[in-house]
Amino acid sequence: MKPTPGLRRQIIQSLAVMALGIICLSVIGTYVFYAFAVTYLPGSISDTMVPSQLELVWIVCTIIAALSMAVFVAVRLSRRLITPLNSVAHSLREVAQGKLDARAPLDAQAMGETAQLVRDFNAMAERLQSMTREREFWNAAIAHELRTPVTILRGRLQGLAEGVFSPSSELFEGLLRQVEGLNHLIEDLRVLSLNDSGHLEVQRASVRLADELGSVLQAFATPLAEKGFNLWQELDAGLLVECDAVRIRQALMALLENALRHADPGNLKVRLERVGDDCQLSVEDDGPGIDSALATDIFEAFRRGDPSRSRKSGGSGLGLAVVKAIIEAHGGQAFCEASAKGGSRFVLSWPLLS
Repeated sequence: MKPTPGLRRQIIQSLAVMALGIICLSVIGTYVFYAFAVTYLPGSISDTMVPSQLELVWIVCTIIAALSMAVFVAVRLSRRLITPLNSVAHSLREVAQGKLDARAPLDAQAMGETAQLVRDFNAMAERLQSMTREREFWNAAIAHELRTPVTILRGRLQGLAEGVFSPSSELFEGLLRQVEGLNHLIEDLRVLSLNDSGHLEVQRASVRLADELGSVLQAFATPLAEKGFNLWQELDAGLLVECDAVRIRQALMALLENALRHADPGNLKVRLERVGDDCQLSVEDDGPGIDSALATDIFEAFRRGDPSRSRKSGGSGLGLAVVKAIIEAHGGQAFCEASAKGGSRFVLSWPLLS
């Protein structure tokens, strides 16, 4: 927001009014004084360069009145300038000392840029406090997500070392799955970190995206069928898309994994189509749906559609956040809406460059 010109205008107006008042006091006041003196006290006017006693009194009174007017304007103007600046300076010292809830009060007499400075400082302090809370939340959430697989690995390895467990292929496969889960979590965190810092890069190439996504759907066909899903795919085979095919496949896999965990068995529709100047990829299920109050935050990290879900059923809480990061890196957007049958429809939309 551009600062309003109120402060500059007020300074100019205040100085102009002060100058005009002093001029009026000097010119008009002097005219009235001499008119009165000549009419009623003609002998009190000096005929030389040296002022008479009455003229000297008038000069002193005029100087005092002019100084009083200047001091009044200066005090009034400085209150409007210095008070909000002192308030911001005091609050800045408190923030520097770690008191992130410090806010600068907005004085009713603050004007123009000084009032905007107070508002901007308070907005900055609010954002800083929010980022600190978010960082604390992230640290706690990451620690929670890492604790379970690390605890399992530690327990199994300790059991092997102490002879509690006998080495077997099943045991090592379980350990390998835990390591793969950790690797997946670390990669998701890396993608989100790159996206937050603005360094998530996509390697765009012109591809027939339907062929790329078809391989993902083929890989998920068996686990989806085992869970009772009936997979429907409507992929525009002739659609050429400028995108990072690897990242888009990753996004689709995350949406399918999300459906496997949370959607009710039934129809699962995957659609790739051109909508205006955008390429749109959607995954739609039959239920149970997501509350509209939670739908806006569903793509945020560690946000689950059902807060009561445990990690065992709810995943790491990073999958949809990674999806959003990938699509935003393509210059698009990800959103969730209710489907016609009461389920959820996850939509990824990004512009077609070709």
